[in-house]
Amino acid sequence: MAAHSHKSYYDAHARQGAALVRARRPYLFKNAVTGLGLMGLVGGIYYYTLKAVGQDEFADVKVPDAPRQPSQSARS
Repeated sequence: MAAHSHKSYYDAHARQGAALVRARRPYLFKNAVTGLGLMGLVGGIYYYTLKAVGQDEFADVKVPDAPRQPSQSARS
């Protein structure tokens, strides 16, 4: 069986190699904090939007009447 000729940060089973783990280690905490911050921001905007829309009563919206059906004499 021939070995792979290219180098990769992943092994044959698509798992991270030791070099990739070492390279990513300094950024792990900052990336986790950034991800949690973005998730919190998006969650807050989503929650605010649902609360703001839920308070609207739509009492001022005019609902149109059902369309009139043509009479029998108009079809003939």
